[in-house]
Order: sequence, then structure tokens, then C-alpha cells
Amino acid sequence: MAYVPRLKKEYQERVIAALKEEFGYDNIMQVPKLKKIVVSRGVGAAVADKKLIDHAVEEMTMITGQRAVSTISKKDVASFKLRKGMPIGAKVTLRGERMYEFLDRLVTTALPRVRDFQGIRATGFDGRGNYNLGITEQIIFPEINIDKINRINGMDITFVTSAETDKEAKSLLSELGLPFKKN
Repeated sequence: MAYVPRLKKEYQERVIAALKEEFGYDNIMQVPKLKKIVVSRGVGAAVADKKLIDHAVEEMTMITGQRAVSTISKKDVASFKLRKGMPIGAKVTLRGERMYEFLDRLVTTALPRVRDFQGIRATGFDGRGNYNLGITEQIIFPEINIDKINRINGMDITFVTSAETDKEAKSLLSELGLPFKKN
């Protein structure tokens, strides 16, 4: 039998039924689902030091379990000494099994390691059912060896869902285990 991630199985067995009951969906295809997770990091100091991009790509590859790609600038910005085509960041797009595995590790091990963690803000929704989460330190992930990092950097995590509204997306993500703050 093929391996199925824990959160994917939970989504199929429990979350779909809970969301159908909460929003009164007639068809199972109406139930929102998580499409992809995009993890990205901007490395502005890479204008001066090209090795920082390699470190960022390597760290994000370790964190997500999938090879990260470097992003390049689209135009010149003279005040930042930035030229078109220079690498300035790194990103990974996770789908399928890896997406559920990353979400599981984020919720169960990484977020509880944040100092003074009270929950994540519910204000990161964009109006179309997507959620953006900013993390200030990459050392909350257990895959990162603290002795081998050269700088503490943050990253942005975007959860892209098929939900039509922010309320549906928040219900989906909280059912999947994201700990939102109680207002």
C-alpha cells in the first residue's frame, strides 16, 4: 500500500465532513482544499555577496525537502545597486505529498518552537482565500543546524487554497491544524 501523509488522510476523513457541515456544501467538490504552499525568502544582501543566495537555497532545500530555486530581479534599481537579472531571493513551491508533509512539520514542530508563541495572526488573508504567514527566524525548523548558519533570516509562507472567501479558507486551515490567535 502506498504511503499517505497524516494530514492528507485527516483531510479526507475528517476535514471534508466538518467543512461540508459548517458551510452546507451539497457536493464534495465544493469543499475547499489546499492547492499549494509557496515558501520564499528575499536576500537583499545578495547584491554584495553572491554566496548568500547559495546558502538561502541550501537552507530552504533542507527545510522543505524539495530543491529551491533562486529568483532574479526583473528590473534595475539604482538606489539598491541592483541590476536586472541578478539573483535576489529563493523560493520553493510545494504540492501534493510534500505539501502535506511540510504543513505537518510546520504545525507540529516548527511553530511551537517560536519564542513566546501565542498563535498566528488571522489578518494574513488576501480576500481570495489565500493566507500569507511571515516567519522571522529560520532556526525554528529542526532541520537547520544552528552552528552552520551564517545569518538569521526570515521567510514568507503562502498557503494557496481553492476557497472562495477568507472565512472558508480560515476554517480549512484551522481544521488542518494552523493555530490562529483567539481574538
